[in-house]
Amino acid sequence: MRVAMIGSGYVGLVSGACFADFGHRVVCVDKDAKKIASLSKGEMPIYEPGLPELVARNAAQGRLSFTTDLKSAVGEADAVFIAVGTPSRRGDGHADLSYVYDAAREIAKALMHFTVVVTKSTVPVGTCDEVERIIRETRGDAQFAVVSNPEFLREGAAIRDFKHPDRIVVGTEDARAREVMEEIYRPLYLNASPIMMTGRRTAELIKYAANAFLATKITFINEIADLAEKVGADVQEIARGIGLDNRIGSKFLHAGPGYGGSCFPKDTLALIKTGQDHEAPIRIVETVAAVNDARKRAMARKVSTALGGNLRGKTIAVLGLTFKPNTDDMREAPSIPLITALQDMGAKVRAFDPVGMEQAKGELKDVAYCADAYVCAEKADALVIVTEWEQFRALDFRKLGEIMAQKVVVDLRNVYSADEVARYGFSYTGVGRG
Repeated sequence: MRVAMIGSGYVGLVSGACFADFGHRVVCVDKDAKKIASLSKGEMPIYEPGLPELVARNAAQGRLSFTTDLKSAVGEADAVFIAVGTPSRRGDGHADLSYVYDAAREIAKALMHFTVVVTKSTVPVGTCDEVERIIRETRGDAQFAVVSNPEFLREGAAIRDFKHPDRIVVGTEDARAREVMEEIYRPLYLNASPIMMTGRRTAELIKYAANAFLATKITFINEIADLAEKVGADVQEIARGIGLDNRIGSKFLHAGPGYGGSCFPKDTLALIKTGQDHEAPIRIVETVAAVNDARKRAMARKVSTALGGNLRGKTIAVLGLTFKPNTDDMREAPSIPLITALQDMGAKVRAFDPVGMEQAKGELKDVAYCADAYVCAEKADALVIVTEWEQFRALDFRKLGEIMAQKVVVDLRNVYSADEVARYGFSYTGVGRG
């Protein structure tokens, strides 16, 4: 199959490379000529394990290419995927669909034969209807079908998620479009990946409902962690105790500083706005978003308490800046409000992240960025673990004890136990451990 991927960001690039690896001929399109030139040379605009090798292999074999020429890519395609950004709109929190609609107008002008136009971007209910209207208004003679095909990729594990998905959701009532989509995803049938055919609006809502539910699980266990601290219980054992119930499951029950990233914050907000617009408010998700926002900055108080309630003039070493491991994504990362709050309390902040520091420099000012965890910890009054990178799972506490000003660890990801670090004379503060 011939595939055009409009947008060469995270979703578009990963999806395009994986489709090419299935044997399809894929052209990734982007207006950013500099990005396209870099991709053509094998330089990745994002950090994702395994992606450079996947792109290089398929580009070398002629199945994957990059261009700024949307017209030619769309004109030859059997399916055109819209994978552009849908950030939260400033002012009201709705998803900004301007990039999606602009892409629809350009696609309409370039259609040459029956083509399936697929929204891969995360979009609110009814967006596919509007995309169809735009294309028909722009090109009344065009032969096409609009399909919803939401993505369910986790940053840091996106390639595996694409090739071994829990499910593939396709929203369409058009028989020809269904055949095209089944052919595109046919290689996954060998993995017995279920393909779920639904109406378009149902498919659009599935994506938002999934992310909102996962965000709710995270926020729930975080609030249980707060209670566990007050009553002398252990949230990790609580999470295991409830996670063994197969109706609940163990995933997304890890207490921490709150969720972040490119999806959960904006998608929960967009779902809240959609519910309000349709007079069906989703109160649970409204509360989840509010609690999560407050939690991130509140983590600074945990650091302050660990140092006796006063951070003025203290030096805090922060390990991990990205919102999760194995990505350089700083969007809505808990480290941002945490570090800002620490600075507001008078602390000096040093930081280290294995891949996220260049991105962090655009978000955080007056931070000393360090070469590694131990340089970061030198003369620090407290060491704060914010992101659970593997590099932080086996720290040398004997060495840390020799170079730090005070032996204080605040572990916002519960990587260690109090007993582990106490052997080296450290005081330990975790999350949800009374």
